[in-house]
Amino acid sequence: MAELTGTYIEGIGRRKTAVARVRLYAGTGEFVVNDKPYNQYFTRPMDLALVQGPLNVAGAREKFTISVKVLGGGPTGQADAVRHGLARALVKSDESLHSMLRKSGFMTRDARVKERKKPGLKRARKAKQYTKR
Repeated sequence: MAELTGTYIEGIGRRKTAVARVRLYAGTGEFVVNDKPYNQYFTRPMDLALVQGPLNVAGAREKFTISVKVLGGGPTGQADAVRHGLARALVKSDESLHSMLRKSGFMTRDARVKERKKPGLKRARKAKQYTKR
């Protein structure tokens, strides 16, 4: 793993309870998530595709060395948080990418979260079965 020094561009991405801090350094295309190569950290093919999305659209695959710290949530929520943070950081690096990434849906924060459990119910909406007799 290369030593990361110098200035960087940072983007914060969120999804459900996952928060990702993405840093872009001028570099060779190395992509590290929580001190592991991204393809070892994200093992599901769908999650790998999510994370690579903004880089493919922006055409910035080999321009940056990417360092990510991600906390909370599950694997897919974390992958979505990384995608969101990566898109934000890419826009900070080059403002002309904003419309392209917006059209692809990478700039929008997915606000869906798990609904809280309500009193008197088994889950958020599931109630006991009603019996008439």
